[in-house]
Amino acid sequence: MRKTLFDKVWDSHVVRRVENGPDVLFIDRHLVHEVTSPVAFLGLKSRNIPVLYPERTFATADHNTPTRNQHLPVADPLSANQLKALEENAGRHGIPYWGLGHEKNGIVHVIGPENGITLPGATIVCGDSHTSTHGAFGAIAFGIGTSEVEMVLATQCIMQPKPKRMRITIDGKLNMAVTPKDVALFIISRLSTSGATGYFVEYAGEVFEHMTMEGRMTVCNLSIEMGARGGMMAPDEKTFAYVKGREFAPKGADWDNAMAYWSTLHTDTDAVFDKELIFDGAAIEPMITYGTNPGMGMGISGAIPSSENAGSGKATYQKSLAYMDFNEGDSMLGKKVDFVFLGSCTNGRIEDFRAFTDLVRGRKKAPHVTAWLVPGSHKVDSAIRSEGLLDVLQEAGFELREPGCSACLAMNDDKIPAGKYAVSTSNRNFEGRQGPGARTLLASPLVAAAAAVTGEVTDPRKLMQTETIS
Repeated sequence: MRKTLFDKVWDSHVVRRVENGPDVLFIDRHLVHEVTSPVAFLGLKSRNIPVLYPERTFATADHNTPTRNQHLPVADPLSANQLKALEENAGRHGIPYWGLGHEKNGIVHVIGPENGITLPGATIVCGDSHTSTHGAFGAIAFGIGTSEVEMVLATQCIMQPKPKRMRITIDGKLNMAVTPKDVALFIISRLSTSGATGYFVEYAGEVFEHMTMEGRMTVCNLSIEMGARGGMMAPDEKTFAYVKGREFAPKGADWDNAMAYWSTLHTDTDAVFDKELIFDGAAIEPMITYGTNPGMGMGISGAIPSSENAGSGKATYQKSLAYMDFNEGDSMLGKKVDFVFLGSCTNGRIEDFRAFTDLVRGRKKAPHVTAWLVPGSHKVDSAIRSEGLLDVLQEAGFELREPGCSACLAMNDDKIPAGKYAVSTSNRNFEGRQGPGARTLLASPLVAAAAAVTGEVTDPRKLMQTETIS
């Protein structure tokens, strides 16, 4: 029987099939952070159960961490307690732990790939919904709840119903200033936030084949925002080149054996998906959201749709626009921006900082804009400095903060004030997501950079065309 990529990886990890129930799935890598792990570790302690495979578990501090003065004690008591608990639990069970200041510290979905923890054909879980990021390597990766974190710590397995299979194919050439973030927001705008519910998505086609690994991570990261259990792409030479030589990647004969397996990780010809969707890459332009969920997105040159064409309940749609203080038919171009956030597990990698820096080069930050530029890890921070990007950013009036999740989720000090507008390269724009009453516009690093220097929603193509002419 012909198999999809998803079937190949899933089926090879099934320990037991429960009749009329879920599969018992073996987990290769378990990533933990300070927010969803304390209760799970307490559960182990209460039952006197050890972590079964501590060498398959990796812990980092990211959600609650401040992005300034990380050398000082964490001021918030709850955050400090959670960080201390993770450090103690990791030490008690022999789990690698990368806390504040550690050279490997950073956002869990950034440090996994950059340290070679994320591998093709692996099963990867974490108590965080954006674990789907790791699917960019041909892995099955998904978020789990606290009780499931405890289950994986104790057994290295999890019970999961097997999702249906969806393939999204995008061929064609992307236009100027269209980034992987725009591709993902475009897909979500077409499917809505529930359009892929119950599915695991495989991304295929020229657009994804031509993306860098970091671009693929951005797309897979946002799979959860259309309701999917996760997303993945077939590993290729770009994948193998990215992984090779990283600390936790196979070496020597183990590498050769791994490559023999990884080369089989592709969807067989004539394999059947439960649902197929096809889009044209040339139809995508820089995107921006205008509402309170990631599906409320549009091309930046367009107008906010009317409630009749929105595809959701009219009252809910109008409530969303009222929260944002926008109107049906409004253009997003020219709307004032108060904050710009570059970072998160969606767009906190070095390529995102390169793109942002390229656009602001030779320009100045708008005086009224507060910009938070937050690397996804210490390794990203080091690259920003070594490549000279920090010099350009500082010349333009920006400052670099320290690694962490930052303004993505208002679980730390970086909160957008009520009523203020933030162009954010993160992944969610729910009411209060970036702070009580905050208004979030999701966008790419290029759109964020254009907003940062103009002080309003600006089509980055306009600035890039100006550069070309000059």
